[in-house]
Amino acid sequence: MQKILELVKKVVRTDANILIAGENGTGKELIAKEIHRLSDRYNELLVTVDLGSVSESLFESEMFGHTRGSFTDAFEDRTGKIMLANKGTLLLDEIGNLPLQLQSKLLNVLQNRVVIPVGSNKETPVDIRLISTTNKNLLQMVQEGSFRQDLLYRINTIQIELPPLRQRTEDIEILAGFFTGKYSAKYKKGSLKLQSRAIDRLRSYPWPGNIRELQHTIEKAVILCEGSTITANDLSLTPPHQVQIGETLTLKKNSQSLSLAARNLGISRTTLYKKMKKYGI
Repeated sequence: MQKILELVKKVVRTDANILIAGENGTGKELIAKEIHRLSDRYNELLVTVDLGSVSESLFESEMFGHTRGSFTDAFEDRTGKIMLANKGTLLLDEIGNLPLQLQSKLLNVLQNRVVIPVGSNKETPVDIRLISTTNKNLLQMVQEGSFRQDLLYRINTIQIELPPLRQRTEDIEILAGFFTGKYSAKYKKGSLKLQSRAIDRLRSYPWPGNIRELQHTIEKAVILCEGSTITANDLSLTPPHQVQIGETLTLKKNSQSLSLAARNLGISRTTLYKKMKKYGI
């Protein structure tokens, strides 16, 4: 993580497009916010767009804006997300969720740095710093034909890879201590401490939900703790084999929608395919 933060310091003062990759819960959005905070654009807006939640039919209106009367229910002019981020930073969250047919529209804006609202013929110049995040293997998606290679080149001038928490065991105690202090203050529990056995338990857990799961685990432990020390029994952690069983059941339940199943599990479609092959689903 120190190497990652050193890289962040090198790029914050530039306008280079940055792609932050990593599993769900690894802190991609936090890194993006830190890049904006340290950049020369910190006084301007950071506009976040969750590309997994924007419907295809409303994509152009949401991103580029629209003029009054350009379509049914367009009762007034609307400024799109890209123009809202003008002079500031545009964060495209989980860009791997953007359908192939919409990727060319986004690429055109990034290449030409102009926006044309729906219902208008007027090009409006836009000045943004672009940061994208993904929990997917975009290079593999390019090879599969589900992500444009030219768009990938455009968004990842600099790529930052965030490792999963299970590969950063030395950070677990530090993060757990931070969250303990945060939630002890929030729930007025005094100065709670983590028992050494509790720390060992945290270190041995695989953390499929990464830092986000650790945060929620500590919050629950603080609420349930009845003494001045959080013990291993206060930690609501599911044994690893039960996590795998739960994943298998979820895969079966969502077999008709791999994207939904992956989202429910907090993993990428690529990881989902591997698990399906492993468990013979």
